[in-house]
Amino acid sequence: MLSTMLKTSLGRFRAVALLEGVSYLLLFGVTMPLKYMADMPGPNKVVGMTHGVLSVVYVAMLIDVTLANKWSLSRAFVALVASLVPFGAFVLEWWLRKEEASAALQRAEAQ
Repeated sequence: MLSTMLKTSLGRFRAVALLEGVSYLLLFGVTMPLKYMADMPGPNKVVGMTHGVLSVVYVAMLIDVTLANKWSLSRAFVALVASLVPFGAFVLEWWLRKEEASAALQRAEAQ
């Protein structure tokens, strides 16, 4: 499943969206409480940097997918906002996976 996901730019974007979503939840759900409640800033620095890098990669891949698939600006904006909302990246990935499966089924029926 993962190998087929990584074959297309949309699939790679979906994978990065999942990773970015996980890093977001770890940052706000685990490492920030550790930093402010347990006075342990170390994990927050590591996860924060990882999340920052993944966010930059997410935006770069979003631009690539938007251009490659001729997405509208409003669709790209929704994908951008999804990265800012807790669990938004997971909802976006689910939606894109569903859409990709539907498109594959339509291509198969057309042949």
